[in-house]
Amino acid sequence: MIETDILIIGAGPAGLFAIFQAGNINLRCSVIDSLPQPGGQLAEIYPKKPIYDIPGFPEIKAGDLIKNLLKQSEPFKPHFTLGERAETLEKTDDNKWLVTTNKGTVHKSSVIVIAGGLGCFEPKKPNLENLQDYENKGIDYIVKEPEKYKNKDIIIAGGGDSALDWTIELSKIAKSVCLVHRRPVFRASDSSVSTAFEMQDKGVIEIFINSEITKLEGTKCLERVEITSHEPECKILKHTDYFIPLFGLSPKLGPVKNWGLNFTKDLIIVNPEDMSTNIQGIYSIGDISHYPSKLRLILSGFYEATIMAHSAYKYIYPEKKLSVSYSTVKGIKPLN
Repeated sequence: MIETDILIIGAGPAGLFAIFQAGNINLRCSVIDSLPQPGGQLAEIYPKKPIYDIPGFPEIKAGDLIKNLLKQSEPFKPHFTLGERAETLEKTDDNKWLVTTNKGTVHKSSVIVIAGGLGCFEPKKPNLENLQDYENKGIDYIVKEPEKYKNKDIIIAGGGDSALDWTIELSKIAKSVCLVHRRPVFRASDSSVSTAFEMQDKGVIEIFINSEITKLEGTKCLERVEITSHEPECKILKHTDYFIPLFGLSPKLGPVKNWGLNFTKDLIIVNPEDMSTNIQGIYSIGDISHYPSKLRLILSGFYEATIMAHSAYKYIYPEKKLSVSYSTVKGIKPLN
């Protein structure tokens, strides 16, 4: 049995920063994550993708952000249980929680923090007849190693931030990049959309709107895709080395959904004052938490981790007064 003050379910950026914030006030953390390495979606889906809205870093790769968060948590000696899913929840006689994973690992803690992003996830796939024939043979749903696409012809489908960001980023190394979106308006940030259309005007990339991929062709690997434009009606057969559909992820919450928490549309309802749920001793932070005016940003998760840690301390030690001071004054004191 692994005993700790706070058990964090989810090793994404919010969960990792929670280790630091809890450690700063002498609370020890353990972490469970179904993925084989810490980092959540940042590590699993787009480790090489640049992020621009982290304070103090004009640009940082997602994977590097995770490395920094792990290094920041090292003085507090967190215990990681990776490649396992939190399954069952029980309350003990001494008012603590027991969580058992699908592989039988048991954690005992005073507080539980659910920081599981949007849960377990899988990519949303386009409805194409022979899609499976070309998976890992020219079709990728995740960009893990951008160098793989160097000097290659690439077609990206999608209308969100991920599709626009990778179109812009891969255009720097690819032979050609074509972006296909089935609607006339993109769902990405205005700056990314403006940049993409400016690049099209300069002949750096191609953009097809009101269009979709309707056919895949090739012998052993993907060689061509059919792009069907709806306004005006026409079909184009285009050579490609890689087709990358970026339609988002389908979240799957798993057993946590059965723990008695209050949900709205697969999001856990919390009190924004302390990130507590309807169950005393259980908190939620990051993308999976919900409250009015919630912004699903990494930065928001960092703030929520800070609020949660201080509230958890008061829950665990109601008789103690927590003295808050700047890290520049007290420094970092490792846990033994």
